[in-house]
Amino acid sequence: MTRIKSIIHRFRRKLLRETSQDFWSRYNVTLHRSFNSPEESISYFHWRNEQYFDYLKLMPVKGQDQNIVLDYGCGPGNDLVGFQYYSDLKQLIGMDVSSVSLEQARKRLDLHNYSAELIRINENDATLPLEKQSVDYIHCSGVLHHVTDPSRVLREFKRILRPGGEARIMVYNYNSLWLHLHVAYVVRIVKKLYRDISVREAFGRFTDGEECPWAYVYKPQEFIEVAKTAGFNCNFLGAAMAVCEFADFGLRCSAIMDPNLAGEHRQFLHGLRLDDRGLPLHKDTLAGLDGCYSLQPT
Repeated sequence: MTRIKSIIHRFRRKLLRETSQDFWSRYNVTLHRSFNSPEESISYFHWRNEQYFDYLKLMPVKGQDQNIVLDYGCGPGNDLVGFQYYSDLKQLIGMDVSSVSLEQARKRLDLHNYSAELIRINENDATLPLEKQSVDYIHCSGVLHHVTDPSRVLREFKRILRPGGEARIMVYNYNSLWLHLHVAYVVRIVKKLYRDISVREAFGRFTDGEECPWAYVYKPQEFIEVAKTAGFNCNFLGAAMAVCEFADFGLRCSAIMDPNLAGEHRQFLHGLRLDDRGLPLHKDTLAGLDGCYSLQPT
């Protein structure tokens, strides 16, 4: 029966899946919100980033004065606005698979009288439409875990980065409350969903919805190895934690006491300690979903 359920799940997911262009045109990080003034737009920028502890510290938009910056997977332009607001850029480039999101980004930038070169890309393109060593800094937040071949994208990042350039990348973090508490306990045990598949598969189906074409979650060393194969030195900087992720922390004891919770997740939850803000740490970093990395070409 379990095997039959698994086959049905895979078949249903195949039917529900959209192309990346279709999915990210229907869904984006601002939920297609429109803005009526620069003040409303920048207020939303701050509000959204305040939903993630330490995000702007790990994925900053400051400090890129006179640099050429690429936001790869820019969506409707939230971070594009941030870069233009907080850095005196030489040039800003935004790339995305969704023409809908790029049009929304254009309107939002126009509201501020900001400029950026916006480029629609195809997820299957072998190369990016930029010259070799033409970019100083690449910002890529919440994108590569939705790409089936991240090494290909990273090799292009290396090609277009100038010597001494840097890429800052955020991908989903395995060592997180979201995976070990929300998915492993709330979703699989309390809600009794996705119990016949692995926790990684359950994560991929649940986190961004069944329709999402692909969602992977990385342990830090796993992503570091992917980056190395693409020609980068890669350092794990830490993780940002969503407020909604932290909201589950009160269920930690219930999860630990549940005999149905796998030992891996129980040990993770046992090992957490709190920082001076009362936020849970795994080893020396927040146990958050947004794992952040700094990459420099070798």
